[in-house]
Amino acid sequence: MAMDIIKVEHIYKQYQLGQVGTGTLVHDLNRWWHKLRGKQNPYEVITELNDRSVSGERNEYVWALNDISFTVRQGEVLGIIGRNGAGKSSLLKILSKVTAPTKGSITLHGRVASLLEVGTGFHPELTGKENIYLNGAILGMTKKEISGKFDEIVAFSGVEKYIDTPVKRYSSGMYVRLAFAVAAHLEPEILIVDEVLAVGDVEFQKKCIGKMKDVAGAGRTVLFVSHNMEAVKNLCSRALLLEHGSIVSVGSPTQVIETYLNSRNKNDWGRSYEEQEAPGNEFTRLKSIELKPIREDGKSIITVKSSLEINISVWNYVEDLVANFSLHLYAATGECVFNVITQLPPPTIGVGLHHARCVIPKELLNTGVFYVSFMLVQDTAKPLFNFEEVLTFEVEEERENTNWHGKYPGFVRPNIDFKIIP
Repeated sequence: MAMDIIKVEHIYKQYQLGQVGTGTLVHDLNRWWHKLRGKQNPYEVITELNDRSVSGERNEYVWALNDISFTVRQGEVLGIIGRNGAGKSSLLKILSKVTAPTKGSITLHGRVASLLEVGTGFHPELTGKENIYLNGAILGMTKKEISGKFDEIVAFSGVEKYIDTPVKRYSSGMYVRLAFAVAAHLEPEILIVDEVLAVGDVEFQKKCIGKMKDVAGAGRTVLFVSHNMEAVKNLCSRALLLEHGSIVSVGSPTQVIETYLNSRNKNDWGRSYEEQEAPGNEFTRLKSIELKPIREDGKSIITVKSSLEINISVWNYVEDLVANFSLHLYAATGECVFNVITQLPPPTIGVGLHHARCVIPKELLNTGVFYVSFMLVQDTAKPLFNFEEVLTFEVEEERENTNWHGKYPGFVRPNIDFKIIP
C-alpha cells in the first residue's frame, strides 16, 4: 500500500497588506515578547481581515490560507484548481519551502522539485548548463548524478544551441522548457508544477504531459496546478479545489471540476435595480440584466460548448421611441470582440418597461473573461445612455479527442467546417 508522501495539517498563511516581510520592528518585538511568555502571537486571530491589533491600532492582515489539511499518497497526481487569488500559489510556495506557514505543519518524505513560475531557481547570469548543475546541487544530487542526466535534460528542453548562453537572454518559452526539463529529470520524489502548460508550443506541451505521466508511473508524486480543466481531468488521479484560502472540495477530477465550474462567477451573471437607484438618465434606466447558459445536458456552467442567453430589461421614458439596443462584448483586455444590434427596421416603443434578448451561440467564444456593455439608441443613430460593464462572465475549456491542452489564440473559436480531403 502506498504511503502518504505529503501530509499538510492545519496550515494558515497570513500577510500584512502593504508590508514587506512580517511587518514593522514593533510587531516583530511584540511577537517575540509574546512567544517568550508562552502567549499566542497577537496578530494570529484567525479571521479574513483583522481590523484591529491588540494595541488598538488599525492594521490589515489577510489570511491567504485558512486551515488547509490534506494528504497525498506516493505516485499520486493531485490537481489543484481554483480562481485567481484562491491561495494556490501560496500553498505551493509553502510546500516548496519558499516561504513558511504562519501556523500548522507540513511533512514531506523526499526531495521536492518545483516549477512555480518562469525562471524559478535559475540565476540569470549563469548559463543554462550552469543552472542545471546548480538546481541539481540544490536537490542534493552529486555532480556525477547530474552529469548522468545532463544530455537527457538538454535534449528534452530543446535549447541545445543555447545551453552555454546566460539564461537572462532566454525567451520565456526557453526558460520554461529548460526549467521543466531540470525539475522533471533530476528524479525528485515530489514534483510541483504550476501552469507549465500555459507556455510553450504544441510539441513541448505533449512532452510535458508525457513526462508527468512517466514521473507518476515511476512511483513519484506530482502536484499540478492549472486553469486548464481538461488537462487536470486527463492527467490527475485526484483534484483539490481552493476558494478564498480554504479547501471546498476534494475528490475525483470530474467531480471537483464540476463543483468549480458550477461556482464560477455566478454573482456576476446578473444584476437588478430599483428604479430610483438604477443606472441611467432622464431617457432610460436599467431594470435588470441576466446571463443564462443553455446546454443540452442542463448544467448551469459556461464553457466553449454553452450557448449564452442575455436578457435585458430597461425603463424607457421617451414617447414613441424608435429604438434599438446595441450590445458590445469585450475581452478582459479591453478589445471589442463584436457588436450586435436589435432588429432592423427598429420598432417604435412607448413609455414603460421593455425587454430585449440576445443569444450567443455555442462554439463561438474562446476561453477567457468577457464583459458586456450595451446602449439604448434612438433612430439607430443617437445613443440615449451607455450602460457600461454591466455583466461579466468567464468561458471555461471543454474539449475532446485532442492532445493539445494549451489555450487557443484569439477571442473567438468558431466551429467552422474545415476538413482534410483524402
